[in-house]
Amino acid sequence: MAMKICEIFAGIQGESTYAGLPCVFVRTAGCNLRCTYCDTTYAYEEDREMTEDEIISEVCKFGVNLVEITGGEPLLQDNVISLISKLLDIGLKVLVETNGSVDIGNVDQRATIIMDVKTPGSRMSHALRIENFEKLKTSDELKFVLTDKADYDWAKDIVFKFGLSNRCIILFSPAFGLVRPSDLAGWILSDRLSVRLNLQLHKYIYPPDQRGV
Repeated sequence: MAMKICEIFAGIQGESTYAGLPCVFVRTAGCNLRCTYCDTTYAYEEDREMTEDEIISEVCKFGVNLVEITGGEPLLQDNVISLISKLLDIGLKVLVETNGSVDIGNVDQRATIIMDVKTPGSRMSHALRIENFEKLKTSDELKFVLTDKADYDWAKDIVFKFGLSNRCIILFSPAFGLVRPSDLAGWILSDRLSVRLNLQLHKYIYPPDQRGV
C-alpha cells in the first residue's frame, strides 16, 4: 500500500535532545489539526504516493543513521507503523514526531516518540489524547510549544498533574517569533523546573521559512 509523502530530505535536526545531528526527515502529508503557529501548512495536502520500499530506498541514499518520521501527522497513515519497524530493522535510529491526538500504542518500542502536547495557544489543546502519557517510555520526549506565559503556566500544571518529569524527557519550546527564548529561560529558572529549553535550531541556522533543511 502506498503512503502519501510530502517530502524526504536530509538536514540538521533542529529540535528534541537530538538537535544538531544530521537527520533524514520523512514528512508525511495530511494533518488532523490546525495549530495557529504551524510552519508546515504545505504538508496538509502537498503529497506524492510512495511505497514502503521506495521510501526506505530514498532514505538510505543519504547515508545518515538518524531518521525522523514527521508530518503533518504521520500516525494518520495506515502503514506508517510497518515503515517504522522496517527502518529500525535495517539498523536506523528512528524518531516519530506526533501531535498527541492519535494513539501511540502500536508504535514499535524501539522507536523514540516525540509527542507535541498542544497548548491552549495552539487552539488545539482539546485534541490531546491523555491516555498517550501512560504509553510513553523513559526515552521518549514530550514537547510543549509555548505561545505566551499562559501557555507556560498551563504546560507546567500538566507536567505536575501527570507526573511527567518522572515518565520521560520534557521539552519546553518557545513558539518562534512569539516568545523570546530569554523569557522562557527566566520562567524555567524562576520555577526551578526540571525541563529542557528546546529551540528550533534550524530556524536560527537558516531563514525561518526555508524548506528542506
